[in-house]
Amino acid sequence: MNFAKYVDHTILKPEATKKQIKLLCEEAAKFNFASVCVNPYWVSYSAELLKDSDAKVCTVIGFPLGANTTATKVFETINAIENGADEIDMVINIGALKDKDYDTVEKDIAAVVEAAHPEAIVKVIIESCLLTDKEIVKACELSVAAKADFVKTSTGFSTGGATPEAVKLMKETVGDNALVKASGGVRSKEDAEIMIKNGADRLGTSSGIVLAQD
Repeated sequence: MNFAKYVDHTILKPEATKKQIKLLCEEAAKFNFASVCVNPYWVSYSAELLKDSDAKVCTVIGFPLGANTTATKVFETINAIENGADEIDMVINIGALKDKDYDTVEKDIAAVVEAAHPEAIVKVIIESCLLTDKEIVKACELSVAAKADFVKTSTGFSTGGATPEAVKLMKETVGDNALVKASGGVRSKEDAEIMIKNGADRLGTSSGIVLAQD
C-alpha cells in the first residue's frame, strides 16, 4: 500500500526549530506526502519551501484546546491562508459540545469553513479521546452540517490519540459527506493499515518516513 499519499507529515511541538521545519518540508517533497502540518508561525516558510512540490501546507487553528473565540479562529484562518496555507485543521469548542450547546459548536465550525473556502479545505478536530461515542457522533454531524471537508480525531496534545474504534464511528457517521483524518499514535505501517481499514482518508503523524519507506 502507498501510505505516502495519506500522510500529513507533522511537527506541532512548540520547540520545533527552523531547521526541523526545513527537513520536514524536504521529506514531504521527497516522499510525496499529502501535506506538512505545522504551527501557524511556520506556514509562510513552509509554503515557500514547498512551492514547487505537490505537498500542501496544513496548519492548526484554535490549537490545541479549541476554547478560543470564533472571531479569533476566523482571523487565524484568514491569516494562515494569506500566508500560504492550503489546509486548515481547527479544534472545536469541546466544552460547548459537552454542554450540548450545539448551535455554538456548529456556528464556530461554519465560520471557519466560510473563511477558508474555497481557498483551503477544513478538517475539524473533535478530540475524540475526551468524548463519549454519542458526543463523537454529534460532533461529526455538526461538522457535516457546517460543510467541513474532514473530521479529525485528535490534536495529539490531549489524553489520547486516534483509535480504530473512533475512526470507524466517525466514518460511519459522516459517510460520503466528509473525509476522516486519524491523528495521534499512528507510528507504524500496521497502525496505518488499521486506521485506513476503519475509514481513515488521511493520517496525521510524525512517523511519515517509517510509513513511506519499503
